[in-house]
Amino acid sequence: MSDIVYQASDLTGKKRVEFINEAHHDRARLRSPDGTSLVMLRESKLDLLEALAKWGEAHVKLSTLLRRSTGALTATALGELAWLRSFDRDDLEEFLCELQDAIIAARADEDTAVLDECIQAWRATARQLADPLRRSVLLGPHLSEDFVEAGKPSDGE
Repeated sequence: MSDIVYQASDLTGKKRVEFINEAHHDRARLRSPDGTSLVMLRESKLDLLEALAKWGEAHVKLSTLLRRSTGALTATALGELAWLRSFDRDDLEEFLCELQDAIIAARADEDTAVLDECIQAWRATARQLADPLRRSVLLGPHLSEDFVEAGKPSDGE
């Protein structure tokens, strides 16, 4: 990162290209006429930073809730994480571990793909567990007599 701080007047002259190149490479700093310091960077970098902040905050919130609570977490307590209410405590702790790994990987990769995939998978599972019938099938007991060998389909059927 360069220590150069551009002025608003630089954007109308030859330094405009330098400013854009610095922003494209990492970030470029601009001092506005009122003295405010502004930073220009790639939109993908901003998206990454916003996602890391959002899910980092969610990680801290859920971790704190689990540490302070002994019972089931309510939708109210979970807030925007209320979609996690279908999970038991062990599942929530597993989610926290996976979320932490995904946040670290996203930061290292400078790409939210692994984080997005993690959240999408957990949301899909939560939707399945929210349905009582699906929950009973997924989490209920499975006895060997519940399973039968399937025959080979015939041509006419």
